[in-house]
Amino acid sequence: QVQLVESGGGSVQAGGSLRLSCAASGNTYSSGCMVWFRQVPGKGREGVALNWPGGDTLYNDDLVKGRFTISRDNAKNTVYLQMNNLKPEDTAMYYCAGRRSRTCTWRPNDYNDWGQGTQVTVSS
Repeated sequence: QVQLVESGGGSVQAGGSLRLSCAASGNTYSSGCMVWFRQVPGKGREGVALNWPGGDTLYNDDLVKGRFTISRDNAKNTVYLQMNNLKPEDTAMYYCAGRRSRTCTWRPNDYNDWGQGTQVTVSS
């Protein structure tokens, strides 16, 4: 059974940094897509960053332009999200998700497996 476990969330002041981790067990996504979403109460999940198995990345520039970096370590079955220059509007629950397909999308319903989420709170 696949399990994704996020960590690294917390509370920071605006301008600070956090590094989120998402460790996969029971399955590897070395040939699949990994993604970070975020969600605030009352709204749907919005995509933050995509990571193709070959290493290509794509960001939701409307949200995180130039501030976040997604990466993965296939040997550790872990995907990361480095978040710099955090803003109060980045406050959300952050989720990682994976799918076996090599195709990445921004649609949450396309992803088979989800972590439980890690809370990020940015104060002004």
